[in-house]
Amino acid sequence: MQTYIAILRGINVSGHKLIKMDALRKLFDGMGFKNTKTYIQSGNVIFQGKQAKPHDLEKKIASSILKEFGFEVPVLVKEVTELEVVLKNNPFINKRKEDATKLHVTFLSEEPEKAHFEKIKDGNYAADEFIVTGKTVYLFCPNGYGNTKLSNTFFENKLKVTATTRNWKTINELLTMAAELV
Repeated sequence: MQTYIAILRGINVSGHKLIKMDALRKLFDGMGFKNTKTYIQSGNVIFQGKQAKPHDLEKKIASSILKEFGFEVPVLVKEVTELEVVLKNNPFINKRKEDATKLHVTFLSEEPEKAHFEKIKDGNYAADEFIVTGKTVYLFCPNGYGNTKLSNTFFENKLKVTATTRNWKTINELLTMAAELV
């Protein structure tokens, strides 16, 4: 069995696209996944299944959510090793020792085209900073994520990819929960 982490974009935000975590776990179990766990209400699911490509799992999960709940939800699936690399390589911690409560990670559905990235790399984002590495955007938001221009919508519009963000504490917790399944 392979352990995966599904990160859903935009559920249970401001009363929109409501999915109870019990219902989400049952949905995953009904798709044949095992040991399904959720973390907080924002759509973080740790589960085990047969070896598969994350992209195939994303399509399967998104299709099942649409069928069960009646709305589309972008889904990104990560393997544990990918999140371990994200955790290990955060430049805001490794090089600058920034406050972890001000750190976030935006996961992208695919690597952005260089031309799209070039348009935003030198922009003025007040005190906020970002570093793009592959399909990962490391964010440092000293005034809080709620006050930044560097939102999911910003990255989706500018980079032309699906994006979803989690805070640093959540990334750590997801890896801890995944390790318990191994």
